[in-house]
Amino acid sequence: VIAINNKFPGPTINSTTNNNVVINVRNKLDESLLLHWWDLYFAIIFVKSGIQQRRSSWQDGLPGTNCPIPPKWNWTYQFQVKDQIGSFFYFPSLHFQRAAGGFGGFIINNRDIIPIPFGSPDGDITILIGDWYTRNHTALRKALDAGKDLGMPDGVLINGKGPYRYNDTLVPDGIDYETIDVHPGKTYRLRVHNVGISTSLNFRIQSHNLLLAETEGSYTVQQNYTSLDIHVGQSYSFLLTTDQNASSDYYIVASARFVNESQWKRVTGVAILRYSNSKGKAAGPLPDPPQDEYDKTFSMNQARSIRLVFIVVQVHKWNVSASGARPNPQGSFRYGSINVTEIFVLKNKPPVTIDGKRRTTLSGISFVNPATPIRLADQFKVKGVYKLDFPSRPLTGPPKMETSVINGTFRGFMEVILQNNDTKVQTYHLSGYAFFVVGMDYGEWSENSRGTYNKWDGIARSTTQVYPGAWTAILISLDNVGVWNLRTENLDSWYLGQETYIRVVNPEVTNKTELPMPDNVLYCGALSKRQKPQDISFATSITTSSSKLFLAVLMVASALLFH
Repeated sequence: VIAINNKFPGPTINSTTNNNVVINVRNKLDESLLLHWWDLYFAIIFVKSGIQQRRSSWQDGLPGTNCPIPPKWNWTYQFQVKDQIGSFFYFPSLHFQRAAGGFGGFIINNRDIIPIPFGSPDGDITILIGDWYTRNHTALRKALDAGKDLGMPDGVLINGKGPYRYNDTLVPDGIDYETIDVHPGKTYRLRVHNVGISTSLNFRIQSHNLLLAETEGSYTVQQNYTSLDIHVGQSYSFLLTTDQNASSDYYIVASARFVNESQWKRVTGVAILRYSNSKGKAAGPLPDPPQDEYDKTFSMNQARSIRLVFIVVQVHKWNVSASGARPNPQGSFRYGSINVTEIFVLKNKPPVTIDGKRRTTLSGISFVNPATPIRLADQFKVKGVYKLDFPSRPLTGPPKMETSVINGTFRGFMEVILQNNDTKVQTYHLSGYAFFVVGMDYGEWSENSRGTYNKWDGIARSTTQVYPGAWTAILISLDNVGVWNLRTENLDSWYLGQETYIRVVNPEVTNKTELPMPDNVLYCGALSKRQKPQDISFATSITTSSSKLFLAVLMVASALLFH
């Protein structure tokens, strides 16, 4: 596995709204590395999934914006978690490395001035779930390069561990499993992230309700669920009340969705919830999943039920929302009444063959990562790196491989329709932004579909699912200057080209809407001669190389309060 500071999963980074965060990454792998910070509004090549890198795509950790960290080098990410709260995670974004680990939780807490719409929990627990292959990420990568499918995963991990032996036939003896210890009569916040490769998972805890409270930085209308579908790349916070008797431990289950359950029984993660006064081990059958193997209507209706909460309180004459990080009401941004300035219909299909290679596409284009990152090419006016010609509607001709980018208008309001004509659920993520999920349905999207949009309280998040044979519509306020990745989170489809970037430029000469290029920026591609040597000579490309089974990435994190 790929470990962070000798831990798998990696350590949870704990920060507070508006903190400045400094993360030093030492790459002990034998191949290049980027960390992405999921859902953070900025990103680094250690991808911070969901963290919105406000005004700084320099820190986004993706090959379209950053040069990779070479083996034996270290590099420091510095960013502010500006105006954000919630539950996120980080992961490596290159070379299919996420399939071997390198991921961990990232928490952004509210400042004291911003209340939360529930009482302070008695504990805060991060749970990372995901499908897992026992083959190394290099072998999986090689299979995809050879035009093969990855096949069924070998299992589902919960916090890096295998299943509790709930069934002697399906689960061999001696497997290490996760145990979460709780006390009776308490309320815990569970932050659950699907960090897997391509499998949607149903999450549930035996005999307990899950009170949904937050998803990817937005507080939700609080609703109880007996189980919830969590698709690849998605994050949720639940409030769990330990109000059951302690006659035995309880199962925590993450099982594969929309598959032949008789064939996929072994692809089930099982952990244990243990009360401090528990009288025995968990036994018997697992709690049932939704009984809709061939009907995804239940799952779609469940997704539609997740709404943005409106809670406004008075704090020092400010209208302060209990639902967001900023001192203004969450939901006061009336997205339903804003005129859309640009519309893109993005359609994905099953893999195709282009120039003898198996590839995935968006609107007929399979994205090719440039040797020189797009943002770096703009900074130094390097020509021919990419094209600003991504089509607003799917191509009608044969598919092609290109570095084609969406030209976004600064302060525009973009409507994106994600049309999934593949046979499996696709999850889409946009770096640098939270978007409003305003509609989803089966069939082909049309202009008339807008009549079904939720124009009032659609959830704001950075990752949304699109069911097979269906569409999802999102609205994006393009207020964050930079180059931002729009991609499928299904790792195999992403690796094969199902992505693009949205380039947002402030045309004003005195551009104060984007932070300057960092002093420690890495160079590669056409700009590789600018790179000064560190521990070794810098590679001019990000081609793959062999990787050992046991790898470590040293990452040190610190947070400084922003004044």
